[in-house]
Amino acid sequence: MTNATPIEYCANHPRVETTLHCNKCGKPICARCAVRMPTGYRCKECVRGQLKVFDTAQWYDYLFGFVVAGILGGIASLLASLVGSLGILGWVAIFIGSPTAGVVIAEGVRLVTRKHRSRPLFITICAGVVLGAVPVILFQVLSLNLFNLIFQGVFLVMAVPVIYTRLSGIQLFR
Repeated sequence: MTNATPIEYCANHPRVETTLHCNKCGKPICARCAVRMPTGYRCKECVRGQLKVFDTAQWYDYLFGFVVAGILGGIASLLASLVGSLGILGWVAIFIGSPTAGVVIAEGVRLVTRKHRSRPLFITICAGVVLGAVPVILFQVLSLNLFNLIFQGVFLVMAVPVIYTRLSGIQLFR
């Protein structure tokens, strides 16, 4: 006598045989649909539903976060252009000051948004920082001060990723 189990097919790919099931909802899933979790495999729908629990941002968080990030980004961008006139000391200051300014901006925005979280919120805040720097960049372009324009680029390239990782909680080392 054989203990043949009935053949099951993936819920998303009806032609793919599988023996794997989502450990939350129990539906059959294939290897392409499975998302490895610490407790087993889950379907992409259950993972999406689980991630929505962590998105706590309200509509006004986007507005306040964008405005505060724009103001702080503009101030930091202005300081970056002033540092450009310090010569070699300016290069040291921009490489040390840009990540520090990113941390200050991120913490200022986090205070205003009351630590609410959402990936679109983090992207909106980064866009606010970049748009806050645009007036200073335009002034540098119109005054043909290309050296300070390089400082603006260095500032933005170094500060914006720091802001995003600080807000999103990405940990590079555990």
